[in-house]
Amino acid sequence: MNLRKILLPGLMICLAHSSLAAELATDHQKYSYTVGRQIAQMLIAQEVGDLDMSAFSEGVDDFLKHKDPQLSQEQMKSALKQHYQDLQVAKEAQAKANAEKGDKYRAENAKNEAVKVLESGLQYEVLKPGEGESPKAEDRVEVHYKGSLIDGTEFDSSYARGAPLQFNLSGVVPGFREALEHMKPGGKWRVVMPPELAYGAKGAGKKIGPNETLVFEIEYLGLVQAPAAQK
Repeated sequence: MNLRKILLPGLMICLAHSSLAAELATDHQKYSYTVGRQIAQMLIAQEVGDLDMSAFSEGVDDFLKHKDPQLSQEQMKSALKQHYQDLQVAKEAQAKANAEKGDKYRAENAKNEAVKVLESGLQYEVLKPGEGESPKAEDRVEVHYKGSLIDGTEFDSSYARGAPLQFNLSGVVPGFREALEHMKPGGKWRVVMPPELAYGAKGAGKKIGPNETLVFEIEYLGLVQAPAAQK
């Protein structure tokens, strides 16, 4: 990654840290604050990670004042390379830990007499059976759902948003699709997905780490008819 891509987006957030009680009275101050907020969001999206704010501020100050860098280009490249190597090692360690915890959780969950295990490794418990025909892979469906990690941390919920979600079965992770293909309208299941049926070794954003086993409560409401033009 180019050093400028880290330093330049971070200029305003650094300045925000240097003035914790900045006034927001004038239009210019309000504009500056808004830009600072937007750049902070960019830093988070780029997953820059934790920064030593003192060293970061000094780097920004040197750049803005056109001072000679305190590190050579080779030293800066080496620092960036080491940082990303450390991140990779940490991610691999997290992936291993998540896999081990997930294996243990699923093994315990499978001991529950109410839990069924499909050939793929997907586990489910029928909370409400439902009636009618199950959807097919090419169908569009409407569901309510809540997704959690095995420690109970909720990462997504249509219930919390106050509205069910409509989507094509072909566009969701394999475990979600497989569960719905066995459900009937009005049915509700508790589903436990091994990582290979969810987001695998990559995870998904900051909420779902690598090799996470996921727990879903899925309520299948029924099929959604595609608009005539799409048909």
